[in-house]
Amino acid sequence: MTAFDPACAFCRIVADDDPDILVYRSEHVVGFLDTRPVFHGHCLLVPREHHETLDELPAELAVPLLTATQVTMRALRAAVDAQGTFVASNNVVSQSVPHLHVHVVPRRRRDGLRGFFWPRHPYADDAALQQMRDRVRAAIRKVLPPAG
Repeated sequence: MTAFDPACAFCRIVADDDPDILVYRSEHVVGFLDTRPVFHGHCLLVPREHHETLDELPAELAVPLLTATQVTMRALRAAVDAQGTFVASNNVVSQSVPHLHVHVVPRRRRDGLRGFFWPRHPYADDAALQQMRDRVRAAIRKVLPPAG
């Protein structure tokens, strides 16, 4: 584990901490839209510290990551009218970025997702991506408990 790996795309997103990109922000975890989504609203959640796989994640970061996952699952139901979600994390095999990340994919019955074949449905353009960010971010704010 390193706190920051400059070669890691997700570490750079964490370091930028750009509120225009992030849909979820906490002390230990950030979330953002997958730019190659399985379905629109597909989010990635990453610990702020660089840990490559789930088995390397310190126990004290497991609860914040799981909490972020639950918040995002609830938010996606509202943001994109999802009936449920698919949650996954690849570890080494099929892990396109070697920084632990949890996929939270909105689901609907008969949406065409079968097994582990993940067809991608890109956003039409940057404006569509930004509109989805805004929807998911607003839904997450509604799900988060009040601070303090």
